[in-house]
Formats: sequence, structure tokens, C-alpha cells
Amino acid sequence: MSEISIYQIDAFSNKVFSGNPAAVCVLDSAISDEVMQQIAKENNLSETAFIMANETGWDIRWFTPKFEVPLCGHATLASAYVIYNELSFNGAEIRFQSKSGELIVYRSKGLLTLDFPAMQYVDCEELPTPLEDGLGIPPRSVFKVDSDPNYYAVYESEEQILALQPTLAKLEELHPYGVIITAPGQHYDCVSRYFLPSFNIPEDPVTGSIHCALVPYWSHRLNKRKIDAAQLSENGGELFCELKGDRVLISGYASKYLEGKIFI
Repeated sequence: MSEISIYQIDAFSNKVFSGNPAAVCVLDSAISDEVMQQIAKENNLSETAFIMANETGWDIRWFTPKFEVPLCGHATLASAYVIYNELSFNGAEIRFQSKSGELIVYRSKGLLTLDFPAMQYVDCEELPTPLEDGLGIPPRSVFKVDSDPNYYAVYESEEQILALQPTLAKLEELHPYGVIITAPGQHYDCVSRYFLPSFNIPEDPVTGSIHCALVPYWSHRLNKRKIDAAQLSENGGELFCELKGDRVLISGYASKYLEGKIFI
């Protein structure tokens, strides 16, 4: 029997019971994809991150209860929190090697900052029927990015984002695509919600990775480089972002909820 250290971190919040909970498993040696998927299913959180030290930093992978995903912001933020605060890392920055390339995280003034690639968006001229039927309320426009399996539906107001109740069974037909709805915010530059029913995630509480596309979009539309964002799920969370060339800096807080051991 072997042991794996596990932590549950609430990402993009400075207090527990809010933000987006992610599990972080610290590996001393490689385990199979099958076991990682079983652990993620057992955890039953939107994301479980698996990290393992390498010669230049850390390897990282992310699993939902059903699938591995190529990029996850909140679980990367949670992993960085664990490395800095539980594994006593004192370096200036953490370098993660992932299936989406190298990801860098650093901390400053109590915030953790993700340095992620910016995603270039293109408008969708024709919308899939399940998207139209699933949203119910027609959006102002919809865009997507080539490297990211999501549709981004843009609305006029924060009130519409809060009021929208999508038909998840219809959105599930879009697999592997998820659906983000977004609009200008009342107290933030932009607000959003994110639905991933085909991945067994009806609504993700707070998502760092989708801001790799949201920030370039709102930066262009609002003509500003720094974008303060909020995700309006039940838990909710704040993201303080900046478009910097072909990178997006995504900053947020994190809080530890639990730690323990997995026995396999």
C-alpha cells in the first residue's frame, strides 16, 4: 500500500466555503492514468490536480471526475498554494510543465498570479442548435477559440447573467464543448458563469483558464489592459487579470480547507 498526500484548496477566494475547491495530490513517483482518474472520481470535485517535482519545477495534470483536461486555472492556483505554503518552496516562481506547455505562477502581496497563454478569439457566425436551445435567451454574440473547446456567449448585462437558467441537457449535447456566458459587470469589468454538464460539472464555481479568452475579449472591447473579473456562481470568486502581450496574468487568493492521505 502506498500513500499520496492530498490537499483541498478553495481557489480564487480568501476564505473557505467560497471560491472553487480543487484537490491537489502530491506524487513522489508516477502513477497510472487509470488510478489518477479513479482518484478524481472518488474526490468528486470539478478538478483534481496531480503534481510531481521534476528537474526544473513541477509536472502537473488535471482530471475532472470523468476526463482529463488540458488546462485548469483554479487547480493550478491551488497547486501553487500547496507548493508555497505546505511544501515550503521559497523560490521566486513556480514552473509547471503541462500538456498546454509551460505555466508560471508567482506570488506577490498575498495574491498568487498565473502566467497563462492568451487565447485569440473568433466570432461564431452560425450557432449549434443545442447552444441556442440550451441558453434560451439569445446572446448579443458568440465567440470561440481554436485551442479551447468552449463557446463564449456575450450578453448585455450582469442581470442577464444572474437570471439565465440554461437547459443543461441541451448543453451536454455540445460535448466536448462547455459554455461560458459573460457580460459587463456592475462592480467589475466583466462577469461570467461557466457550464460543463458533459464533464459532470453543471456549473463550475470559478475558472481561471476561461479568462485566457475572456481577458483578451474584454480588454479589446473596453480598451483597457487590466481587467477585474468575477464569476457569479453560488460560491463566487474574484480574478484580477492583465493582458500582457501574448500572455494573460490571472491573480487570486486561495485558502486551505483540508489535508490528508490517500491509501492505494
